[in-house]
Amino acid sequence: MSSPVNHSDTGETLLEVKGLYVNRSGSAILKDIDLTVERGEFVGLVGPNGSGKSTLLLTIIGVLKAHKGTIEIYGQKPMSRKILGRIGWVSQAAANLPKHVRITVRELVRLGTLNLQNMLIFGGNKRRQKVQQAIEMVGLQDVANVDVSRLSGGQRQRAVIARALASDAELILLDEPLVGIDRNSRNSLLKLLDDLCHDKNKTIVMISHDITAIRQTAHRMIYLEETIRYDGDNDNFPDLTSLANLRGIAHVHDDIHSGDEHHHETNKEEE
Repeated sequence: MSSPVNHSDTGETLLEVKGLYVNRSGSAILKDIDLTVERGEFVGLVGPNGSGKSTLLLTIIGVLKAHKGTIEIYGQKPMSRKILGRIGWVSQAAANLPKHVRITVRELVRLGTLNLQNMLIFGGNKRRQKVQQAIEMVGLQDVANVDVSRLSGGQRQRAVIARALASDAELILLDEPLVGIDRNSRNSLLKLLDDLCHDKNKTIVMISHDITAIRQTAHRMIYLEETIRYDGDNDNFPDLTSLANLRGIAHVHDDIHSGDEHHHETNKEEE
């Protein structure tokens, strides 16, 4: 496993995971996970289906419980009241609102400002400012009053990211935000995420199956399959053959190739 690479200028650790093990339905999903993320990083989390990527993020936010190990976010345990609103979680289904739900972009983003303390208080200049700022950060001010159902897939993804930003989230966790959007929207969304890190000092951990897109965008890549098999710079990310070796996948034609070589050597000896 490669050593983690830090592209943050602050050196401030936001997330630290040590010796994490997670079981689900009696089976080990994650084993011996060590991970540190610093402020301003854009970390791409990749791996095959069922490798534990979503499980890791759900454990970080406290939805799932660790079997063993520790997680600290800003030095606090997951779900601590002291970090309320500082973590933004955007699930795979976040942008797929039911068709019968009618809600504008502005109304959706406003939901990100709600918490137990203010959910019965309507309006307020501070909340309106947060909503407007979040909408502007993702570039949706021209469609702020448009029904979310009328937006493109890329615009809906921006809207749910704005909802997370409206909560003042500093650490944003995204689960497959590139699924179902076209190439132009994908590129635009990735540029937005990179800008949020560089210009707004946000920290992003994003799951994606699109390894090529992640290599072109994220500051650092983590390959996860039950445990972390690579954590390092994009330029040194393993090629397909090396990935197969990391995963313990043997070449199915090795025996055939070996047999051909042996046959060739035998013929040479006979000659």
